[in-house]
Amino acid sequence: MRSAAVVGTGLIGTSIALALSAKGVTVYLVDKEPVTALAAAAVGAGRAEEPAEAVDLAVLAVPPAELAATLAQAQKRGLARAYTDVASVKGRPMADIVDLGCDLTSFVGGHPMAGGERSGPLAARANLFEGRVWVLSPHPATSEWARQAVESMITTCGAYPLVMKPGEHDAAVGLVSHAPHVVASLMAARLEHAAELEIGLAGQGVRDVTRIAAGDPGLWLDVLSANAGTVADTLTELGRDLESVIKALRHLEAGGTEEASDRGAEEVLLDVLNRGVAGCEKLPNKHGAPKVSYVTLSVPVGDQPGELARLFADIGATGMNVEDVFIDHAPGKTAGVVELLVTPEVADLLAQSLKDRDRIAIEAPEPESTV
Repeated sequence: MRSAAVVGTGLIGTSIALALSAKGVTVYLVDKEPVTALAAAAVGAGRAEEPAEAVDLAVLAVPPAELAATLAQAQKRGLARAYTDVASVKGRPMADIVDLGCDLTSFVGGHPMAGGERSGPLAARANLFEGRVWVLSPHPATSEWARQAVESMITTCGAYPLVMKPGEHDAAVGLVSHAPHVVASLMAARLEHAAELEIGLAGQGVRDVTRIAAGDPGLWLDVLSANAGTVADTLTELGRDLESVIKALRHLEAGGTEEASDRGAEEVLLDVLNRGVAGCEKLPNKHGAPKVSYVTLSVPVGDQPGELARLFADIGATGMNVEDVFIDHAPGKTAGVVELLVTPEVADLLAQSLKDRDRIAIEAPEPESTV
């Protein structure tokens, strides 16, 4: 691939442009808001201008509702030889594309399974897609050369393609992405009018549950509208579980009247908690690796400039790998705790190495309930 155009320079579009530009591809940046394209160009994503001739591939990084019209316009002016998109819904946009009579031979539906709660070109990064799945949903009329062009772009971005039918894709992301966003938003909404004292008790648990709720509401309204039925089905099942949990909690709150009923209420709650553990265990670790148990080392750090850099330098000097990192701030204090997730075979060695560098590294006990 020698040239590409990215239409829509938000987080995903600009990240793709950065990844392609880093590999020597000439990238043209197009956005309905010219200042946004200029911002993407300023961070090194490409040129904020229309190409003088057809590029090898055009990436349409626009909301699902705008995809069909954007594709039709791009094909009419001969923007590229092949086209793809990044919309997180595939069924309805493909139906719209067919209805508009777009050239299906040159189009391949796509969806990179990556993103973040921050939006816009300044939040983009070239390595956003490394090691990630990139779903492809080609139409039966899609040509082989168009598919190869898109797959080339995907591998250049460091991702790997997975072919799925539009309906299969939408059902999957409804479960693992769209419905969880609604749940996170509902939980975060409970905090809107919470008292300052209550918010002051918030720990990493509530931050984990609500983090994705910070996403762009306008974009998510478009996504949910395009996949409404699938998301509603998942939330309906969740609602049944919530009703059971609420009923059990109300029974326990009232003190219960029969021992058997109390056991029934506790069994309902225990069943939900156990199913939650089982669901978590099915999620893969980073890079899609099989689930393994990590040891958590907790390292106290001060909240001063350069403190994290010094800690990571100390860790790097040990030559040992850290699988994941979490930071928990101490409310109202200039201190916090960095949690290092490591494999069991290096936990003791890393703890001793950090101790030799005058750092405290404590192996955390089994997780307890957190606020």
